Order: sequence, then C-alpha cells, then structure tokens
Amino acid sequence: MSVMPDSSHPQQAPQRVIKTRREYNIWVADESIEDYALRYAPTSVRKWSPWTVTNTAISTVSFLAMEAIGATMLWQYGFSNALWAAIVVCTIIFLTSWPISYYAAKYNVDVDLLTRGAGFGYIGSTITSLIYASFTFILLAFEAAIMAMALELALGIPQVIGYLISALVILPLVVKGIGFINKVQAITQPIWLLLLLLPWFFVLWKQPQILSSSLHFVGAVSNSTDFNLYYFGAACTLIFSFVIQIGEQADYLRFLPQKEKNRTAWRFAVFLGGPSWIIFGFLKVLMGMLLMVLAFQLFIPVSELDNPTYLYWVAYQQFIPNPQLALILTLALVCLAQIKINMTNAYAGSLAWSNFFARLTHSHPGRIVWLLFNVFIAIVLMEMGISHAVERILGLYSNIALAWIGAVVADLIICKPLGLSPKGIEFRRAYLYDINPVGVGALLIASVLSMLSYLGFFGLMAKGLASFIALGSAILCVPVIAYLTKGKYYIARQPEKIQATSVANCVVCERDYELADMAGCPAYNGTICSLCCSLEARCHDLCKPDARWSVQLKKAIWHYLPERWASRLNSRVSLYLLLTLGLSIVLAVSLSLVYIQEKTYLETINAAAVPQLFTLFVKIYTILFLLMSVAAWWLVLNDESRRNAEIETHQQTALLIDEIAAHEVTSKDLQDARISAERANDAKSRYVIGISHELRTPLNSILGYSQLLQKQEQLSEQGKMALGVISRSGQHLTSLIDGLLDLARIETGKISLNVVDVHFPNFIEQIIQMFQPQFEQKNLQFVYEIGDNLPHYVRTDKKRLEQILINLLGNALKFTTSGTITLKVEYRFQTAYFEIRDTGCGIAEADLERIFNPFERGSNVVQGGFTGTGLGLPIVKLLVDLLGGQLSVTSQLNQGSQFKIKFYLPSKEVVHPISNVYSNQITGYQGERKRILVVDNEAVDRGLVANFLKPLGFMIEEAESGIDCLRRVPIFQPNLILMDLNMPLMGGWETARLLRQNNITNVPILIISANAGEREVNPQDAVLSEDFMLKPIDLNLLLSKIGDKLGLIWIDSKSDANLQNNEVQALDLNVFKQEQATVHTSIQQPENNDLLDLPQSLQQLNDLIGQGYIRGIQQTLTQCRQNFPEHNELWEQLEQAIQKFDLKHAQRLIQDKQ
Repeated sequence: MSVMPDSSHPQQAPQRVIKTRREYNIWVADESIEDYALRYAPTSVRKWSPWTVTNTAISTVSFLAMEAIGATMLWQYGFSNALWAAIVVCTIIFLTSWPISYYAAKYNVDVDLLTRGAGFGYIGSTITSLIYASFTFILLAFEAAIMAMALELALGIPQVIGYLISALVILPLVVKGIGFINKVQAITQPIWLLLLLLPWFFVLWKQPQILSSSLHFVGAVSNSTDFNLYYFGAACTLIFSFVIQIGEQADYLRFLPQKEKNRTAWRFAVFLGGPSWIIFGFLKVLMGMLLMVLAFQLFIPVSELDNPTYLYWVAYQQFIPNPQLALILTLALVCLAQIKINMTNAYAGSLAWSNFFARLTHSHPGRIVWLLFNVFIAIVLMEMGISHAVERILGLYSNIALAWIGAVVADLIICKPLGLSPKGIEFRRAYLYDINPVGVGALLIASVLSMLSYLGFFGLMAKGLASFIALGSAILCVPVIAYLTKGKYYIARQPEKIQATSVANCVVCERDYELADMAGCPAYNGTICSLCCSLEARCHDLCKPDARWSVQLKKAIWHYLPERWASRLNSRVSLYLLLTLGLSIVLAVSLSLVYIQEKTYLETINAAAVPQLFTLFVKIYTILFLLMSVAAWWLVLNDESRRNAEIETHQQTALLIDEIAAHEVTSKDLQDARISAERANDAKSRYVIGISHELRTPLNSILGYSQLLQKQEQLSEQGKMALGVISRSGQHLTSLIDGLLDLARIETGKISLNVVDVHFPNFIEQIIQMFQPQFEQKNLQFVYEIGDNLPHYVRTDKKRLEQILINLLGNALKFTTSGTITLKVEYRFQTAYFEIRDTGCGIAEADLERIFNPFERGSNVVQGGFTGTGLGLPIVKLLVDLLGGQLSVTSQLNQGSQFKIKFYLPSKEVVHPISNVYSNQITGYQGERKRILVVDNEAVDRGLVANFLKPLGFMIEEAESGIDCLRRVPIFQPNLILMDLNMPLMGGWETARLLRQNNITNVPILIISANAGEREVNPQDAVLSEDFMLKPIDLNLLLSKIGDKLGLIWIDSKSDANLQNNEVQALDLNVFKQEQATVHTSIQQPENNDLLDLPQSLQQLNDLIGQGYIRGIQQTLTQCRQNFPEHNELWEQLEQAIQKFDLKHAQRLIQDKQ
C-alpha cells in the first residue's frame, strides 16, 4: 500500500486555491514588533546607521559564559591545553564567522534564511532551526542562572526566584524588536565596558604574578602542564559550542544598509559586527583563566572557581577594600552583562522558533509567542539545574552545531566560487527544494561521525577530537555531494528578475513588499510574499510539485534500492517503523541528557546509587517508548486517512472542474442565445414603436376629421354610416397598435405604472355603463354583482385596470352568442376580487396555457370564425403580473369560461375630486378668449387641431417647428402650447427646455406625439406624464385637458346662455383676428434700423432680447453688421448666442458693450 502521494498522478485534479485574504494578528501585522521574522529585511526598514547595527551585534560578546568556559578549561586541562584550545578554536570561529556575516549582511537575511539557500533547502533548514533555537534557550538559561547566583550572593534572593527575575526581565526589552534593542545596547554599552575593563586593569596591575602562575597551572583532569592532544580536543569542544553565536550576529547584521555608498565602511561594519566578536571573546576566555588562578590563590571554594560572580568579586576587591561595595559593583556588572546577552538570546530564539514552527504547522501566531516560549523553556532548564551539567551539554551540542556551521561555510566559500551552487542566497519556499542533500547529507554524516567519536566508538583520540571531526567532515562532504548531485537541488524553478527597490502587492495578505521578498504563485495567480508562501498549506507546492520532500524521498528510494525493497519501504508498516525509530532516538537523546546531568550530580554525593538511577531511566524509557509506539501508529493511520481523503477530494474536484467547464460552455451558449434573443426582441420593439409612429400620424387625421364630420347636422344617413365605419375601423386599428405597444413594453420591462386615486364605485359603474348597451344589442343578459363594502377610493393605475376589465368583458361579449355574462366585484382586507363568467364557447383544456401567448387563440375560436388579434389575453396576463395581482381561469368547452382576478388595492377615503369627462356637445366656454399655440411640423395635424378649436372661441396660432415656436411665443403670448415632439431642426423636448430655461414663458405645455416610447423617456421635469397625449388625438380628451389647464367653464348646446355667449364669442373672434393681423405685421415688417446710432441699436437689441423676438433680433443684427462693421466680433458672438437661444448671455454681451 502506497503511503506517499504521487503528485504526477494523471487523474489528479489540478490544484485550485480559492483566494481568501489572510488577516494577521496585531503582533504579526506590526513589523516594529515582528521585525520581519521569516522574511527578508527590506530596504525601507534598514534605516539605522552601520555603527548602530554593529554596536548592537558586537554587544553579544558581553556574556559571562566565556569567562566560565575559560576557567573550566584551565582548571580541568591545564594552561597549555586551554591556551592552545582557545587560540585554535577562536581562529576557526573567526574564519567561519566571516562568510556567514558577509552573506547575511549582503542579502539581508537571518541565519535560518541563509541556511535555506546555502545547501539545506526549505524543510532541511528546519533541522538547523531546531539546533539554533536550542542553543538560544540553553545559553539563555545558563546566563540567567549566572545572574540568579549573583542575586542570591549579593541580595540573598533565592535562586528559584532569581531564575524568574533574570528571565522575565528580558521580555519587555525584546518585545519591540531591534529598534528598542538598539537603544538599550547603545545606552548600556559604555557602562558595561567600564565595569568590565576596570577589574581587568587593576588585577593585571596589582597581581602581575598571576600570569606566571597561570603558565604552570596543573589541570585537575589532565594532572599535567604539558600539552596533550586528547585534553586539547576536550578543551576545544567546550569553546566550539559557541561557534553558533555567529547566528545571533547574522540576525542583527541583516539590518545593515546597502553597501553602495561607502563599501569600505560597510565591510568594516560587517567585520566589527560579525567575526570580530570572537576576538573579544578570546580575551574574555583568557581573563577567565587569570581570574580563576587569582581566585584559587585566594582560597575561593573549588565549586565556585568557574562562577563568574565570584571571579569578578575577587577582581573588584583588588582595588575596592570594602567587600560589600565590591560585591555591589560585581552584581551590577553581572546583571548588566546578562541582560545584554539575554536580550540577544531571547530575540534570536524567537526568530528561530518562528521559522521552525511556521514550516511544520503552516501557522505563525507572532514572534512574541515564540519569545515567551523560548523564555519559558529557559526557566524550566534553570529549575532543572542546567548549570551543573554545562560541560557535558555543551560538549554534545558543539558537535552538531559544528556540523551545521561547517556545511554552511563550505557551501559559501567552496561551492559558490566553484559554481557548484547558485551565487546568491535563495530563501523563498516557492523556489527551493524541500530537502537539499548537500547540506542535509553533510550535516547527518558529520553529526553521526562526531557523535560516535564523542561517545568513544573510534577510540580515545577520536573522542577528544570529535569537534574537529564534525567540522572537517562537514566541510569535506558539502562539495563532494554538490558535485555528485550537480547542484540541481538548490533551485526548484528559476526565480524572476528582482529589482531590490521595487515593490509589489501580495495577492493573499494584500500588503506591499519589495520584490526580493515576493514570488510568483500559480495557485493564486499572482505574486505572494515569502511569509504568506511559508504559511500556505492548501497549495501543496503547486509551483514545484517535484520538489516536495515526499516526492524526493520516493524517488531516492526507487533509485537507490532494489525494486523489491523499495516497494516494501513504501508501505504503511515501513512508515510506522521509520517514524517509531526516529521518535525513539529523539526520546533516547532527551532522556540521556537528563540522565547525564543527574548522574554527574549523583556521583558527587552517592556514587553507589548510579546503577539504580540507570535502571530507573531504562524503565522510564520503556514506558514512554510503548506510549510513543501507540502514538506513532495513530499518526501513521491518521496521515494515511488524510491522504486518502485528499486523493478522493482531488478526484471529485477533477469531476467537478470538468462539469463546471461543461456548464461554462453551456452558459456561454445560453448567454449568446439570450443576447441574440434580446437583440431580436429589441429590434422587434423598435420596429413596433416605429411603425406605430408612422401609423398614428395618418390615423390622427382620419379619426379627427371623422369626429368633426360626424358633428355636422346636414349629413345623410348613408354618410353617417360610412363615417361610423371609418371611425370604428380607425379605433380598431388604434387598439391594435396600443396592444402591440403594451405587449412590447411589458416584455422589455419598460412599461410604467401611473398610480392615482380612483373613485372605485364610479369606476365600476362606468365599466358597466360602457358594456351594458353592447350586451343588450346582442340580446345577452348582463348580471353584475357589486359588493356593498366597496371603498370610495383606491390607489391603482386606472388605465391598466380598466384595460384588463375591458379586455375580459370584451372577450366575453365576443365569444358569447347566447346566455348570461356575469361581473362580480368584491372587496375584502384591502384586496379587490373580480370575477367574469360567460356562457360562451369555452376554452379547450389543452388551450388553457396557450391562449396567454401572443397571437395564439383557442382552436375552437378559430374554427368558429371569431375575429381578433390574439393580443388581449397575453396583455391581460402581463398587466395582472405587473400590478402584482393573480389571474386564474377555468373553462369547459361549449359551456363557458370563468376568469378570476385578485388585486391588492389599498383604500383611501379622502382624496381630491376627479374631474368629469366632458361630452362632445361643447359649443364654447365662458370668460375671456384664450390663445393656443399649436406646434407641429405636419400641416394636416395643425389644421385638424385648429379647425376643432377655433369654432369653440380659441385664438389659434400655428408654428411649423421648434424654432418657429420660439419666435412666435413672445409675440403671440399664448395661454397654452400644444407641442409635437418629432420635428426637424429642433424637437419638442428641446423647445420646451429653452422656453423654460430662458424664461420666455411658463404657460402649460401639452405634448401630442405619435411616438408612444416618448412617454417613458421624459427629460422635462416641467412636463408631467399626464400632459402627454398620443396620436390619433381623442378630441374629447383634448378638450378635457385644455379645460383643466386653463380652468375653463364649458358651454354646451343645452345651455340657456348659448346665444349670449355666441355674441361674445363672435366679438372676441373679431378682436382675435385683429390681434393676429397685428402679430403677422410685426413679424413680417421689422422696424428699420438704418438711422439708429450704435447705442440706440444696442438698446433696441436689448429690448428685443427681453421680448424673446428672435426674428426681430436677427434682422436687427443684420442691420448692425452693415452699419457698424468695426464691431463685427460682437455681432458674431451675439449671433452664436441667438442660434443657441442663450438670451441671457446675449443680454450680458450687450450690457458689457454699453
């Protein structure tokens, strides 16, 4: 059974990651706290001077463990071994520190990111992160323990409390990151140097003999002053543990500014903040040796000879006679030194743990969390008494640390110059293999060899020189493995060209970062920052599927092992055995460290109990191993279940993606079809509207003149019959046009409702009165059942409701030849219920749905020879839906039909009364004569309106265009304007706008248009929708609107005052004719301007503009051009303003000239 995923499986779905914006918590989002953990230090943050960064980096040399190590080496191995060990190791550390410092400062990365690109890979460097993190909390615990001892010695504070104080005091100093650390180190550096160098000076001055005494000091273990290679190696092991200190230097040096300005100063800053620390460290080791000799001579207890507090207390007493004062100064030095170094240990540890856990868990709660974690581990180690086992712990640790540093240095100084590895440092996950066998292989080989040597497997001499074996084997293995692998495991895919100062936006967290910290991400289809890339768990390394550790391991197994073994290793049991073996080794090493510490302490008090201690640890290991074995099996099964679930998810995803792709194709086809249908529907609607406009114009003349002719009394019966046929045919054609337009509007969603207050009882009564004569004419019984609780007024669109009822009652009238037609109206709970029943031909059940389609009619209707357009019921259905109602129909063939409609019609009790509908028997109106201007480009339509209105006593003036209207309004001064819309040069809307905008007139304007679409597109706020009339004009409706607008009292043929009004009307008509003659004279004969001077001409222009008399203005301008050509520019400006009817601007031009 395969337990490793195969990223190249052909049926695996392509990974698709849904973009979700990553929101970091406040600690991670604040870079002043986060200090760019897990990422490259950008140019924008590297704002400190080289000296500031270097001072912070070199302050790490303040730790007192160097003095303790020097004292320990001299006490155990003698001066010769200790001195040569210090010289050799410090030289090696100096040489290894230089390339690491240089690359960290040049590429602005911490030691973990540097390790990624120096031969270890993305996951491979996780091992070194753990090594580095363990160094920081071991050193933090050791240094804090020294401070706790000083607090106990000077102030009597118990060590348990001292441990907490020495560890927790660091937290507030490190939380704010390097910015605050720089300030603290800059302030404390001179004080620390003074407290450190004063005792050195006085000791060498007052006790010069300690130099010679040190040369002859016999080691307690070596028992000789001579050089011994084994003891030399043992002494080197102690100092080699500090080789990893360069990692803390690198964590600071990454903040150095670019070296472009002053390369010499930059290199010196790298030297001073990097490898030079070990020079000061060497001096401190030597001083630790001298102080130990001095303390030994002054009979300090042997157990305290390696305690820096006692050593410096003795040193201070060389020039301060008061022991208490000397102890206080010693406490100040110890506390200050330990705070300075532990700030660095805690800071570096937070970065190391951040890198370690981010790669394992794909989560980053923030550097502060790992800072607390690191300090907590240090406190636990102190409470366990780590200071008693420092020699063994550092001895074991130095071998692994040297293997790591040696591999990194070999890659930097050998592989890169030889071209075995890329020149730069690539740290981004998107471009790295998970495991680079160069660094990881060298680390494992060197660590195993050195540990076996340290444990004595290769003899006594190899045990002493285990540190050199670790360093040498690592340096040797790196170029060999790089050569064998041809360096192909450094870069998984080629990164893009980087411009260091350019920035890009991260597609995940949506923050801006420099391109050196960004990578192209195919999963998110954009650029992603290195932190978001590290934390991404869903992409499964889509950008580099062959670079995952599982794929690498599988390829290695199948490549180097026989097929039979490889297939067995790639199984559930093999994975379980491998995991159990790894965990058992980790458990064994952990318990061994504790055992060694306890054994060392027990040997000093009861050596006979050591075997019992060993037996106890074996039992503890056995129990923990059993529990760990169960946990390992659970982990294997859980991992297998997870992988199977992922495979199933990927397969289902593949199917879904295929289905989605098919749906997308279908959706595109549907979209194209919908667009084509909409275009066809729009074309149909435009055609219907256009043809209706063309039909309405002749219909207006046909119906209008037929109405006028029907009013003549001298018509014969045959003429009246013929006119009736013409009128009914025209009305039928008008109804057909209206139906087509309503259908087109409803289908395109462009129909609008005009909700008004309707007198409901009167409305129903009018419907009944409209149809009752028609039913009587066909000998049909018309039954209407009207509820008693009808409200006085309801709010609805009267026209649409009337259209619905007329259509249904009209159908009942048309399709019923005998029997009864019933109209039932009820009103309950703000809802009106209409029911229309007939005993007509009925509707077949198969046709009940079809009859609501346009131009569709029932089969029995067609066979019966009934006429109709087939638009009535479709319009009824659409209008009912538009009004929010419900329509239902039941029918039986040859027995009749029943239509039920339900509407929400809110009642309203108090409304303004609705004006009455006037009859066509009006002969005039009371009061003064009214002037009406008829604006229409069609002379026939103008003549129809004029012939209809003039006999009623109106003074009519005709205008053939919008421009003509603007000219005539100031002269004629109408009381009402009847305006057509579609006119050449200037349309009705533009004319109405200019009339209002230029304050030419504010009289009411009634729109009369053959274009029904203009009703919904009304750009004029001053023209209401109820002032819009469609051609052919209903002359009775026209009279009603004129009466409403002008407030007229009509005179019909039955009025007693008819004769008197006729006389008045005749008189007013004569007056009107005289006025019209005057107007025409004034228009046709403008005043002569030849004899006027310039001021008089300007004044006359101003007066004409005030009147709005456009034609007079143009004629005056013509005369002015002839008489005053020197002012031609003014006349041109005035001409342009008049053409735009911008009369206000024209007046300003004249006033400026005057």
